[in-house]
Amino acid sequence: MDYKRIIPCLDMQKGRVVKGVNFVGIKDVGDPAEAAKYYCEAGADELVLLDIDASYEGRSTLLDVVARTAAQVTIPFCVGGGISSVDQIREILELGADKVSVNSPAVRDPEFIDEAAAAFGSGRLVVAIDVKKEEGWWQVYIGGGRESTGRDAVEWAREAERRGAGEILLTSMDTDGVRQGYDLAVTRLVADAVGIPVTASGGAGSLKDFSDAVTEGHADAMLAASLFHFRELEVRQVKEYLHGLGIPVRL
Repeated sequence: MDYKRIIPCLDMQKGRVVKGVNFVGIKDVGDPAEAAKYYCEAGADELVLLDIDASYEGRSTLLDVVARTAAQVTIPFCVGGGISSVDQIREILELGADKVSVNSPAVRDPEFIDEAAAAFGSGRLVVAIDVKKEEGWWQVYIGGGRESTGRDAVEWAREAERRGAGEILLTSMDTDGVRQGYDLAVTRLVADAVGIPVTASGGAGSLKDFSDAVTEGHADAMLAASLFHFRELEVRQVKEYLHGLGIPVRL
């Protein structure tokens, strides 16, 4: 059965979990390893750890956080932020991560996707795509949402799949942290354009937003941060709601 996954996201800055709105207004919300342990026990299907300033600051992901998280959880977790080489991917996976997420370096050098997929397999490679709607189409942004690329989100998702990406993590900058729902239009466009799983990210504000992501956005997984970090919703609560609607989840 094709289970829909609920994935808490731990955005990291200077080794701490943080959360903002539209990629700005950052607030500290805790220690990543402790948060990871909590979500593991709370029934999350997976976790995503994103070092949100790594690419912009030109440094690698915080490896000590990866190691501490691996020691705390028994569910799969994905690590992203500043990953720009096969050697970095190998180091992160050897520390216990199950997947890596690549974003800015992959846009700048798409062959990086080919190299990573060849070295580790598509199943361990997620391509993260940050998008913003401008003049009627969704443009890809890099550098933590600071730099526009002029690339179309759907076309880039297709190319990422062609080159070996195993999943797409799609974040709408327009809806991120706003809690008024995922950007269903771009999620559906990307999900319908590729044959690999697409995770909707940015904007969850209610239980209905999660079901809408599946039924209207055609998402395979839903990522959320603020709602879970501030205990406005619990992971199991979301899963029970989806189960009640007939949407397949692991309870």
